[in-house]
Amino acid sequence: MEPITGYASYALPIATALVGVWLLWTVVRYVRADRGTRVSMRQAVRVRWGWVRLARMAGLTVTDKTPGLLAQITASKDGPAPAPRVLTPRIKVTPDRFGVVVRARTLPQVGLEEYQKSARFLADAWRCTRVSVLPDGPGKVVIRGVRSDPLTTPTAHRPTGWPPTDLTRWELGVDEYAAQVCVSLANVPGVTVAGTPGAGKTSTVNKFVCDFAPSPAVQIATADGKVSRASEGDYADLVKRMFAFCGDDLDEANALFKRLVKLRRRRSSTIRDVLGVKNMWHVGPSPQWPLTVLIIDEAHTFFREYKGSDAETKRLAALTAENARLVEDLVKKGRSVGILVILISQKTTGDALPTFIRDVCPIGLSFAQKTVEAAVAALGDDIRNWPDASPVTLQDPAYVGVAVMAMQGRPGYTRIRTPYVSDADAARVAEDTSDLTADPALCLDALLDSTGRTFPDDEGPDGAPVPLTK
Repeated sequence: MEPITGYASYALPIATALVGVWLLWTVVRYVRADRGTRVSMRQAVRVRWGWVRLARMAGLTVTDKTPGLLAQITASKDGPAPAPRVLTPRIKVTPDRFGVVVRARTLPQVGLEEYQKSARFLADAWRCTRVSVLPDGPGKVVIRGVRSDPLTTPTAHRPTGWPPTDLTRWELGVDEYAAQVCVSLANVPGVTVAGTPGAGKTSTVNKFVCDFAPSPAVQIATADGKVSRASEGDYADLVKRMFAFCGDDLDEANALFKRLVKLRRRRSSTIRDVLGVKNMWHVGPSPQWPLTVLIIDEAHTFFREYKGSDAETKRLAALTAENARLVEDLVKKGRSVGILVILISQKTTGDALPTFIRDVCPIGLSFAQKTVEAAVAALGDDIRNWPDASPVTLQDPAYVGVAVMAMQGRPGYTRIRTPYVSDADAARVAEDTSDLTADPALCLDALLDSTGRTFPDDEGPDGAPVPLTK
């Protein structure tokens, strides 16, 4: 007993030291946190301390009439039966800038549905604007409570300048519960972005360019229908990182689209021999076979129907019809060879963006819209069944930069706050990564030369691709 007594004398100082370290760490975290996170940290303490009582009032407890093991051992035959136990789910609370994330266990008769039914009571008790409940694995739920609305809180993004670790992951922003929203670009042939002027379309694409520019496995070309020269438009700071750019000139745009269709045909004819796969995404982009992104801003400029009988109007009508055919080729056939088309327009109705192009693009985003018809064109007819998520409700200036999209694995539609990237940061990234710019056609030539193969021409006399020769 003496050794035990001797060790016991050290227990209190050790416990005191550990508690002191924990308190010091908590204070340091609190001091270093921003104002919103501090409020959330105090909110998290209230959530933990009041959980047992709140769970009982919200019906999130269960009564267990079976006595526990200790009660069974200590109970006497002639004594009263042990009182039933009230079981309360265990929780773990994590604060952040917008509110708290509560991870809880389920109990018999207290599952996901019961938590979801109690969401509005939890929101009132925790002083949150909204609360969501989602499954978090077998026997677990995650409860997200936001105190301030992430959709009306403008955010900024400062590009790191480092290449992304995953070229299939496009980080768009945060949803209405401040959860990160990402979409996969693997096997995606096209993306449509719609919305009224100044709603945030181009800013979102600027972030895309800034995030992927540091990777030599991504090459970008742009056709901007708003300007005649790059220096006049939104891409003036990013053009250094683009291997091709054209303005609203239909002839120049037509030449660019033909150039990329030629690249698509060459890739389609060589991919099996060079990469050993039928789908580039099975091995991923590389500097030798980069993901080639075509951004078409104000896309209606290049596809509009010209009506008239004079020679110039007929020529322009033929150009826009051919432009639509060429872009259709890229969207419908470019997926497996690593070509992605991002189409941006104020509205994506059939008169602005041909439906045979629009309806093939699996990812669609819509910023603020003025009419339900424009929202339906951008997101599909199902948006009529979700009026609260409709982009028609985003016309308030507080929602500039907020988009709506259908997310895989989620019911309905998700509203996303996209961050703003300053012109200075965009210019910095473009300048620092300009040496990574390369023509994907030249990359393919170099790759074929390194493997001892040649590709004399992209088309034979009949228009069919010429096969590889060794």
